[in-house]
Order: sequence, then structure tokens, then C-alpha cells
Amino acid sequence: MRRTLFSDEHDTYRESFRRFLAEEAVPHHGEWESAGIVPRDLYARAADHGFAAMAVPEKYGGAGVEDFRFNAILGEEAALAQVPGFGLGLTLNNDVCLPYLLSHATDAQKERWLPGISRGKLILAIAMTEPGTGSDLASIKTTAARHDRHYRLNGSKTFITNGINADLVITAVKTDPTQRHRGISLVVLERGMAGFERGRNLEKIGQHAQDTAELFFTDLEVPLDNLLGEEGEGFRYLVSNLAQERLSIAIGALAAARAGLAQTLEYVKQREAFGQAIGAFQNSRFRLAECHAEIEVEQAHLDACIAALLEGDLGAEDAAIAKWACTELQGRVLDRCLQLHGGYGYMSEYPIARAWVDARATRIFGGTNEIMREIVGRSLGL
Repeated sequence: MRRTLFSDEHDTYRESFRRFLAEEAVPHHGEWESAGIVPRDLYARAADHGFAAMAVPEKYGGAGVEDFRFNAILGEEAALAQVPGFGLGLTLNNDVCLPYLLSHATDAQKERWLPGISRGKLILAIAMTEPGTGSDLASIKTTAARHDRHYRLNGSKTFITNGINADLVITAVKTDPTQRHRGISLVVLERGMAGFERGRNLEKIGQHAQDTAELFFTDLEVPLDNLLGEEGEGFRYLVSNLAQERLSIAIGALAAARAGLAQTLEYVKQREAFGQAIGAFQNSRFRLAECHAEIEVEQAHLDACIAALLEGDLGAEDAAIAKWACTELQGRVLDRCLQLHGGYGYMSEYPIARAWVDARATRIFGGTNEIMREIVGRSLGL
């Protein structure tokens, strides 16, 4: 079914990014997976071509484009090209972190940070999760106590995407430990601050090219000028952007499922068993037909969610449904596709094997799918 969400301008942008990935990312992704990190200068090259921080206003060096459909194209094409390390880092910058700065930074903060972000010279991360705290943000333990003209931070974060590469880390802290949600604030940590230590680049079962780190804060002095927005409003800020974050995850997940299906269709047409292509067996046809139908149905729903976001009308429960549905579908489709590859599907050299492992994380980050079910259940009055 033809998608009506995108214009000719969007299609041209998609082709341009597809060429960029083919030249700058796909040939090198294996090296990045071995290294456990994407090279920093790739973000600068992406920015040179208009693929980074598109929403930064022109006066700060950006394009001033706030059309999320361009963001969606980047997420889809990175997933289709199976370069999740770079794709996740780029969408984290554009879809998740940047909106906090555009919405809540002061003019002085924007002058300091946005030009570097628009050039791909300042890479972003957001630090919420702690060793003992996942989705329950109100229980974070990292504190930020006022001392003269600075905050003194103590605590730690874990599972931080872009944690090694990041120059600016939007960090959730407790400025009032006696409060739960109302005690949370956001501060921006900068590379090189004394008392800010990065731990190891965590070894994951998938998405090896995406750096994921532990962060440690020991009497870290952060200027009060690095407070983002108002004290005690951090939880509200975080919640306000979760719908877009979860939609971004859903977009990549569905595109990854589509990529896996396309690869498997090619494989089953060529691989033979018992004198015929394995795609000719009824089980193969039925399984792949199921995958195709489910992807098409969910694509229509996802495009409706993108349209709602553009209109400022995407609710928390709708975003939760999209994230939950698309990531679960991604897991089902890639599992079926791996099965149809037989023993080769279990070999790391085959793209379907890597896609299957990479997919497992999407049901966890951005809020686990159990949390998504809770959000949807509460929306039903339960």
C-alpha cells in the first residue's frame, strides 16, 4: 500500500540519506561493531549533509526544520540498512535529546550549545537509569545539592546510550531528595568536568556498535547555569517528550522487521530443499504472508501516530501502543525469519542473525513493554 504521509521533498531526502548510509555507514559497520563504538566524526559528516539536529533554528546554525517526518525517515532508513549503532545514536540526538534543549534551554544556553550540536561536533546523551532504578524515575538516588553558584552531584547512571561519545549529557537528578517526582531536575553535564567519570563501554548481546556506558559522579560541581528549565520540573519535562521518544523507537523497530522480511524473501527463493525452493512450501508462504500482513497493518497505525504527533495530538497511551506493538512485532517477525534460514540463521555472519539479536533491546528501552501495558491499561480506567 502506498504511504501518503510523505511528499516529494521527503522522498528526495530519503534517497539522499540512503546514499549517505550506503557510502559512509554500511561498509564500516562491522568495524564499528568490533570496536564497540561509532566514530565521532560520522556525526559531523551527517550534519554536513543535513541529517543531524535539523530542528535547530537557523540563527544557531541549523536548518530550523521541525517536521518530524524527516526524523522518521532517518530512523527508518538506518534500520532498513541494518546499521543500528549509528541509527540509534543519531535518532537519540535528534528525536530524544535535542527537544529538551529547544524547549527548556535559556537563550544563553542555546548560544553555548546549539551551534556545536548543529555541526555534529557536540554529541548528546540523556541519563536517567541508575543501577537500582529503571522505569521508576521517582526513585533515582543521584543528588544535586546547591553550593554557592553550583550544584554538587553525587551518584551514578547506567545503560546510557552514547555514554562514551557524548559531550553533553542531560542528567536527571534529585535536587530535593525529600520529594519523589517533584524533587527531580535536569542538569546538563559537559565533557571534561572534574568529578565526571565514564565507566566501561558495556558489553551487550546486541547493538555492538552503539556505545553504552556507566557514568559516575563524585562531588561533581556543575554551574547553576547548567540547570535545564526550572528546579523540580524535571519529571514533567521527561514525561512531555516520552511520546516522541517511544514513537521513534517504534519507527526503527518496524523498519527493522521490514528489512528482515525482505532478506528472508530473497533467501527462501534461492535456498532449495527436497528439490524445490523452500519458499514454495506452504509453511514458508503462510509464515511470510503473516509477517507481511502484520507489518502493513502496523505501518498504517504508525503513520497515523506520526501524523498525530505533527498535529500535537499524540497521547501517551497512543505512543505506548505504537512502541509496544512495533517492538513486539519486530521480535516475532525476525524470529520467524531466522527460523526460515535454518542453521544459517544462527550464524553471526548472516544479517538476519544480527538483526534478531539487535531487536531484543527495543522491548526494554524507552520504557519496558510491561510499562507500556500498564500505561494502556490505566488509560482504560483499570
